[in-house]
Amino acid sequence: MKNIERKLHKLDATGQAVGRLATQVATLLRGKNKPEFQAHMDLGDIVEVSNISQVKFTGKKLDQKQYHRYTGYLGGLRSKNMSEVFEKNPGDVLRRAVTQMLPPTKLRTAMIKRLIIK
Repeated sequence: MKNIERKLHKLDATGQAVGRLATQVATLLRGKNKPEFQAHMDLGDIVEVSNISQVKFTGKKLDQKQYHRYTGYLGGLRSKNMSEVFEKNPGDVLRRAVTQMLPPTKLRTAMIKRLIIK
């Protein structure tokens, strides 16, 4: 197997919409911008995103969008608004969006580890 060269891409989140930024990040992490892209291989680059607290939200997403998780017990569905998550950790909103855009395979964990949020 040949050695994979991973470039460092630095993105500034100031004034960008979360979804638009997440699609750029997911494309770079997956390696779809490279001519040698293959879906079964992890050829993506390293992505560093700065100024995540200055990202913008369109519409009423901060108040209306819900993040759900299930504890595994009966009646154990827990929900949080996007505003609560963003208030506690702004980078978590972007990380969740990017994670959902990556394919749900064994490669996803390795891809999401190359996302650096400052």
